[in-house]
This record gives sequence, structure tokens and C-alpha cells, in this order.
Amino acid sequence: MKKIIGRIEKIGFPNLSIEELDAKVDTGAYTSSLNCQNIKIVKKENAEFVQFSLFDPEHPSYSNTLFESKLEKIRSVKSSNGLVQERYTIKETAYFAGKKRVIELTLSDRSAMKYDLLLGRKFLQNFLVDVSKKYLIS
Repeated sequence: MKKIIGRIEKIGFPNLSIEELDAKVDTGAYTSSLNCQNIKIVKKENAEFVQFSLFDPEHPSYSNTLFESKLEKIRSVKSSNGLVQERYTIKETAYFAGKKRVIELTLSDRSAMKYDLLLGRKFLQNFLVDVSKKYLIS
């Protein structure tokens, strides 16, 4: 049986030092997207990694810390304004709905958006969404 979640839920990313982050559930988006700045590719030992800082300088949790994650792929994503963008994609461990899960994230500047994280359909396959509620599993 699928768990019911609300339109806004909390999620944690231990490797990124995030315990609880409000995430907007978006069944219209395929992939999940995280608000990042200073995104760049670094090559190490025959592999490509993405370095980035979380959030934007105006965000209360911004620390100018550089994080690094293995580059999974570069994906073409149609943003909410209809423009197609090339985005770096990483995989991270997340705590969500009481379990450790792997999530694929595209990195983008979401500073103009209300929520720093958007959860897309690929991550939400095992959940049902009650859009009239928030924080059903948090």
C-alpha cells in the first residue's frame, strides 16, 4: 500500500548537512530539483564531479560551503517557464517518510522560488499525494 503524503513535506540529506528541508511535491515534474549556486564540474581520477553551494546568499541556511557529488548525467529539463535547460544531475541519500532513500536531483538556481527543493514523479512513484494537506509524514 502506498503512503499518502502532503503537498509539502520535510526531507533530510545527511551528506549535505541538511536535517529537515521543506520540499514541494510536484507531480508535474519528472525529476527532483535542488536550489544550488556556484555549480561547476571537476575532474578527479577519471570521473566527473559537481561542486556546488546550497541555496543562495540571501537564504538563512546559506553557508558558502562547497559540496561535491559524482556527476550522474547532464539532463535537458523544461523549466516552469517553458525554456529547456541543461542541468547537472546527481544522486544523494535522503531521509524521507522514515526511510533512507536514494534520490536523483538536478541542480539549479531556484532562488526565485518559494521552496528550495522540488520532489518530482521519479522520486514519488511509491506515494500518493493529498494536495489538501501538508506534512503528513513529517
